[in-house]
Amino acid sequence: MKKILSMLLSAFCISSAMAWPDKTVSLVVPFPPGGSTDLIARTLAPKLQEKLGGTFIIDNKAGATGTIGAGFVTRAAPDGHTLFVSSLGPFVIAPHLLARVPYDALKDFDYITIAVQAPNVLVVPASSPHKTMNDVIAFHKANPNKFTMASSGNGSSDHLTAELFWQQTNTTGIHVPYKGGGPVMIDLLGGQIDSSFMNINTAMPQILAGKLRALSITSVKRSPLLPNVPSLEELGIKESNVYSWQAVAAPKGLPSDIKAKLHAAIVSALNDPQVKPKLLELGFEIVANTPEQFSAYQASEFARWKNLIQSRNIKAD
Repeated sequence: MKKILSMLLSAFCISSAMAWPDKTVSLVVPFPPGGSTDLIARTLAPKLQEKLGGTFIIDNKAGATGTIGAGFVTRAAPDGHTLFVSSLGPFVIAPHLLARVPYDALKDFDYITIAVQAPNVLVVPASSPHKTMNDVIAFHKANPNKFTMASSGNGSSDHLTAELFWQQTNTTGIHVPYKGGGPVMIDLLGGQIDSSFMNINTAMPQILAGKLRALSITSVKRSPLLPNVPSLEELGIKESNVYSWQAVAAPKGLPSDIKAKLHAAIVSALNDPQVKPKLLELGFEIVANTPEQFSAYQASEFARWKNLIQSRNIKAD
């Protein structure tokens, strides 16, 4: 009897892989069009369609710091036709910021891969008197709660990086939260704020234009895009490596054969010669790790940001 059941299960798995995708696949992005996560989803969709067949579309379900889209995905059928393309926020930050989220970030997803990651870079206006990171630290120590660091919102990656920086250097400053990255850039260029730990993708055009000065980066090593900018780690500021990352997940219960097929297609798409160079130019680093590696990293990041958010008493907007 067990042998018969095993054969039936095997046959079902084979047939499900052969049939999938047999209807439109939705890549749910929990943010509005135009951001980094949306860009990654729109980069992957045509390549997945090319490699797997079927039709892949983008479904932007924005709101509540990404948790509306995340909740929608966890309630969908785990048949491979609803996928989640998101930044780290809904996975490892929002569950600690909001009183309630409509999903369990550790249990309700099948993790497929972290597609890309990108570090943050501390930038100041070109007119700033601060020429190096040591200047910034010295100013902090001489002038507690005087130096402003802007972010795209409470609990955002740039905000958490600032909090981590203050924690690790035993200094204090002023966090200035905005409603998105656009207003931050306007006031930064205008000199209304002192600095921001911006994502490298956002900051690079203005750095190259000479309007912003990059002082340090949150990657483990220096970025090839900014070879003269030291990392915080290099400057002796430990445990301050921060990456914003975009990943692909599915509702819990995705058949293993579909997961394997999807993972292989995503990895192939990210390393496609038409895709990879463009992503690297934008400051993204290709990760394309395994589901097991993603799961382990998810758990580690979940614990890390929970600890920081609680210890720094960070609240959502």
